[in-house]
Amino acid sequence: MANFITVLRLILTLPTVVFIELELYTTALILVILGAVSDWFDGNFARKENSVSDLGKLLDPYVDKVFVLSILIALLEKGFVGSTVVILILFRELSISFFRSLAVQKGLVIEASGMGKIKTFLEFVAIIGLLAHVPLSIHILWVSVVFAYLSAYDYIKRYIYVSVREV
Repeated sequence: MANFITVLRLILTLPTVVFIELELYTTALILVILGAVSDWFDGNFARKENSVSDLGKLLDPYVDKVFVLSILIALLEKGFVGSTVVILILFRELSISFFRSLAVQKGLVIEASGMGKIKTFLEFVAIIGLLAHVPLSIHILWVSVVFAYLSAYDYIKRYIYVSVREV
């Protein structure tokens, strides 16, 4: 059930981007809120039902990346955000995906860290604020970048630790 909720968030991505493109920001805002709530709900549901799976540990962050990056690119096109913040987030996400892929090759799944969850929460808050035209939202997005790189350091450190243990 949790993975089904995650896939629903993935499905929300395209309509959300289309609504941003059409400048139907209130509708896009509602879909982003649904996406954020689904992100919170799927993880809590999996833990409550004791149904946390390796697939879910990989699927959830992948869907978060697709959802957030697609929306940020649409917001970039509409002038809500600058390219630097989007490129920094994109670079971090691709780098972490690379390290997670290396870990999977070794039969390991590196799940989301606490800082990574804070980063995602801040990204959702910033995107919701941007769509609602809240002036400080861009600053929240920049704070999410700080957490993104702090959590990236944590992921890379965990990957190296796991890799060294295996040698």
